[in-house]
Amino acid sequence: MRAHGACSTSMVVLLVALAWAFPTRGDEGMWLFNNLPKKLLKEKYNFEADEQWARHLMLASVRFNSGGSASFISSNGLVLTNHHVAADTLYKLSTAEKNLAEDGYVARTLDEELPAPDLELNQLVEIVDVTDQVNAAVTPDMEPAEAASARQAAMARIEKESLQATGLRSDVITLYGGARFHLYRYKRYTDVRLVWAPEAKAAFFGGDADNFEYPRYCLDVTMFRVYEDGKPAQIEHFLQVNPDGAEEGDLLFVSGNPGRTQRLLTVAALKYQRDHRLPRILDFLRRKEILLQQYALDGPEQRRRAQDDLFGIQNSRKAYGGMLAGLQDPRFLEKKERYEKRLQQAANTDEPWLAIEEATRRRIDLQNRTATLRSRVYGIAETLVLMAQEDRRPSEERLREFRDSNRASLEQQLFSPAPLYADLERTQLADEIARFMELRGGDAPLVKKVLGGLSPRQRATEAIAGTQLFDVEQRRRLAAGGIEAIEQADDPLIVLARILNPEYRELRQIDEALDEQERQAYAKIAEAKFKAEGESVYPDATFTLRLAFGVVKGYQEDGQWIKPHTTIGGAFEHEAAHGKSGEWVLPESWHRAREQGRLNLDTPLNFVCTADIIGGNSGSPVVDRDGRLVGVIFDGNIHSLTADFYYSEEQARAIAVHVAAVLETLENVYEAGHLREEMGK
Repeated sequence: MRAHGACSTSMVVLLVALAWAFPTRGDEGMWLFNNLPKKLLKEKYNFEADEQWARHLMLASVRFNSGGSASFISSNGLVLTNHHVAADTLYKLSTAEKNLAEDGYVARTLDEELPAPDLELNQLVEIVDVTDQVNAAVTPDMEPAEAASARQAAMARIEKESLQATGLRSDVITLYGGARFHLYRYKRYTDVRLVWAPEAKAAFFGGDADNFEYPRYCLDVTMFRVYEDGKPAQIEHFLQVNPDGAEEGDLLFVSGNPGRTQRLLTVAALKYQRDHRLPRILDFLRRKEILLQQYALDGPEQRRRAQDDLFGIQNSRKAYGGMLAGLQDPRFLEKKERYEKRLQQAANTDEPWLAIEEATRRRIDLQNRTATLRSRVYGIAETLVLMAQEDRRPSEERLREFRDSNRASLEQQLFSPAPLYADLERTQLADEIARFMELRGGDAPLVKKVLGGLSPRQRATEAIAGTQLFDVEQRRRLAAGGIEAIEQADDPLIVLARILNPEYRELRQIDEALDEQERQAYAKIAEAKFKAEGESVYPDATFTLRLAFGVVKGYQEDGQWIKPHTTIGGAFEHEAAHGKSGEWVLPESWHRAREQGRLNLDTPLNFVCTADIIGGNSGSPVVDRDGRLVGVIFDGNIHSLTADFYYSEEQARAIAVHVAAVLETLENVYEAGHLREEMGK
């Protein structure tokens, strides 16, 4: 292991070389709003990203706390996102008699707008660099577990002080692997109401078969409205609409919340992902997909109840499959290895890379240990047990999700009135207990305690039949009773969560210590990158607001040129080409509009651009140079699925709904001209 040394002439040469070894390519980048690539945009596209333009776009952007992005599109609180981002709420608002997710919904008046049971929208209003305050809590002599606790306590204090001073949701975000820490302040909107959703046949036309493919023909959009004090919120910063939308060659910007990328990962960490983590995740997803498909065969109501989870699992299965395929291409890792060696030479040490390699070995050793069960109602029990224990500690010593700064969001989810279905929960819990038994072994003492002498199915049946946690008021009573109520409770799910709690806490502590070990190592690697490339580089995605950019551009695939746009007329042709069967059936509302001559078939429906996006960007507004809305991101093509680890402009594309299709269908399919009229006003 080599120590740090002074910067010699040869090191300067290496640093210069590094800037070209793994450079930013094409339109790559998920950029911080407080560190936009202004020079790059000016040189490449002659575009001035001034502060006024950037701040307006930042304040017009919205994050769905359930996962996804959106934008304000009127001064009266109207919000535009994807149908699949809204799906969680659509299913929660649906019943056996009225399936909003499948059949769609239009509110003709404000009184008809439907309150979402537990939805929280976040508007980012300020970013503050708190790196020095966070790092001051950690000293070089601390062990990783001690350092993790100290760092988390510092972050909790910063968040609490910010919440008390501003009343805004306050989250300290780790950036560049741990080299920087920024405080993000959000305005929270919790009175959110459904305004319009098209039918699933329009929003997800082509189904799982067309997912991550292109050309696409989806109207994957939904509208909500945010309220304050029982009235539509008055919004100063919202997006005007460019009714002509985006044309080929146009420079566009995507403002959204990409979930997570891992482009800073070392070769050792990437091999861990390739050989261990991703294959295990895919096995898990395939198992859950089959489970839900079997459950859905029990009848139409079971199919409705399973559909949201099933869609999410199928979507994730494809996404993770694409990620794994990217890592299985040896050319990528070979290039990464060459870059890593040069970076080690420039840093004059390989110590952080060795630290990460050690952490990955620990993670492999722990991969069969699990102490949580993935069922919504069991998750409520687990949260209640943890919350009662954590509430005995000062806020800065608690697990992150139980800090004072997160309390409002935590309770909104915990006490949600959204429906839970006993038969679905029983099916999922039984499978989770069986999987736990498979991973740990049937003779493991903890497995025997969980089973209590029963089979996994019998144990799940007993627990679901006996629990009172489907009742929101019972959850509130247990939460209000604190640790005494939890320790005395005989609810079978609370008992189950208490059994698993010591193992959960032990694994959580180990995981957070490994996170800290990796965080310190990646911070050093990031500093080496800063020396090589300057600080005008983007960090990995963290489900916080970022700006991406690109141009409307087709691509070559299998010897054919794929045009960047599709049309509404093309959707009908796509339907006919598939025999108007299966997932390729457009809604009757679309057919009526066409037959009556009300629908302009030449209207652009979807388009692609070179912007760098990933999961979490769903629902992101796409804007032109003037900041006007031209589209809504809803997917990436199959070639974009490597974006977790690297970006490629050759074929990877972001896919968006064209704003012209939104305007056209509102007016001529859904008879919702009042919403078209409101957009951009």
